[in-house]
Amino acid sequence: MSFVGAGPGAADLITLRGARRIAEADVVVWAASLVMEECVTEHARADAELVDSSKIAHEDVLALYRRAAAEGLKVARVHSGDPALWGAVQEQYDAAEELGLDVEIVPGVSSFGAAAAVAGRELTIPEVAQSVVLTRLEGGKTPMPSREKLREFARHGTSMAIFLSAARTTKMVEELRAGGYPDDTPVVIAYRTSWPDELTVRCRLDEVEAICKQRKLWRHTLFLVGAALGAKGTRSHLYHAGHFHTFRKPDADARRQLRESRAAGRPTT
Repeated sequence: MSFVGAGPGAADLITLRGARRIAEADVVVWAASLVMEECVTEHARADAELVDSSKIAHEDVLALYRRAAAEGLKVARVHSGDPALWGAVQEQYDAAEELGLDVEIVPGVSSFGAAAAVAGRELTIPEVAQSVVLTRLEGGKTPMPSREKLREFARHGTSMAIFLSAARTTKMVEELRAGGYPDDTPVVIAYRTSWPDELTVRCRLDEVEAICKQRKLWRHTLFLVGAALGAKGTRSHLYHAGHFHTFRKPDADARRQLRESRAAGRPTT
């Protein structure tokens, strides 16, 4: 039994291991509303049973797992993006284990990484942002823990990837402002990244509501927020001639320059 991350959409963004697990499966379960058809059809055997999970309930999926356990079938459960993020995987994984199935999770490319790639942005620019917060707006169908508020995460001022919030952009923007992001904070709005109809819009925080309303973006939309999205790349210490590690000795003059720059709190050039 394999839970396979299909990636953000494009069939060629699935991992080699994920494609191999689909090819080995007797039964492939996938959500047609979230996973591109080619992710399944390009890899599944001609005689494999294909089940669209968007049309059935959780109990029906568990019944399929029970049949797999009884008949010795190999199952590939294909999830969009990476199963570790909002994949509803844990309850299925636990149930499959209880049924005596050998279970594994095959990671996939998350949509936030794909969105940053399409936008041509690094989310962790030295001396601008060195952390990424993955979260969503509180409320909605699934309750959030009381300690997890968007405005509290926003107080860190670092890069954020906000999922499952496009239907309530007014509230999302209010919370980001309340947390300290100014109106001119760079934002990337990413709709169905890597699908044929993908849309990537670069804008300011105070433009997000109007753009989402104009483009009717309320599903399959991710927001990247933070100063790193508008910053120029800065010199990485890792590749500085004055930095040393197991495989490289430092240049003496560059090493001295690097130490002086760190002591003075200046950016390295």
